[in-house]
Amino acid sequence: MPDKKITSDVTKTFRYEHLVAGLSGGVTSTLVLHPLDLIKIRFAVTDGLTSRPKYKSLWHCGTTVWKLGGIRGLYSGVTPNIVGNGLSWGLYFFYYNTFKVLLGDGSANPHLTVPKYLLCGCISGSMTLALTNPIWITKTRLCLEYETQNQRYRGMTHALTVLYKEDGFKGLYKGFVPGLVGTSHGAVQFLVYENLKHWYRDKHGHGVDYKMGAMECILMSAVSKMIAASSTYPYQVVRARLQDQHQRYNGVIDVVKKTWKNETWRGFYKGLGANLLRVTPACCITFYMYESVSHYLIHGSTANKSS
Repeated sequence: MPDKKITSDVTKTFRYEHLVAGLSGGVTSTLVLHPLDLIKIRFAVTDGLTSRPKYKSLWHCGTTVWKLGGIRGLYSGVTPNIVGNGLSWGLYFFYYNTFKVLLGDGSANPHLTVPKYLLCGCISGSMTLALTNPIWITKTRLCLEYETQNQRYRGMTHALTVLYKEDGFKGLYKGFVPGLVGTSHGAVQFLVYENLKHWYRDKHGHGVDYKMGAMECILMSAVSKMIAASSTYPYQVVRARLQDQHQRYNGVIDVVKKTWKNETWRGFYKGLGANLLRVTPACCITFYMYESVSHYLIHGSTANKSS
């Protein structure tokens, strides 16, 4: 007979509920807000040096895509985005909560120190990125299939196949290094979010099983996302340009030098407005779905069994 205490500890540490809840949130937010992601990517890579369409503003980019491609144009690259976001959020929440328990005091929802929260975020982000980076490249490339040019890729699988044939395994991990730097984004976001949750619970005398209301979750997730997105945005521009099929760069340093030379610091913040417009509501949707689904799966099912 297996030791009941060991079985209980393992069950408490590895919870599939976090995977399912995170996946649900990622898929839902992507379906609603993918067009803003596409506009952000297209505007971020507009460097004025290539034959790609040039956009004067985010609004000009969005209206141009709509006129040329309609709703289908605004949802270019949505398949890898759904797969990527669903998997990324599911895996991230799963890894994060697993490491949080391992680094904590043994409880299911420990209050960690700042370094431990950041460590959880960076490790979880790195492990997630290692599995999903090829999906993000295909999303970027499909989003950059301009309506005025011949379509190179027929879909997600075809884009992955072409990328592997042309550049091998290395091609599937373009932008991986700045992506690793970008794990700081998730680390900062979850650090702020977790501390806001603990502060709110302590202030109002709620226990760790307390289910936040919609407005509480939206405000906390919005604040944490805006702080994280604004502080770590430049890496996303560098990463998108590395993954761009219309322009060749010789690594991260080359992207940084050329961007600074041609566009100064402003180039590193291209598309930030669209990014905040997209990621803030996306984060609110994702976190609200996550909190609702995970609470139901973990606490709701327990309540049902005991009643």
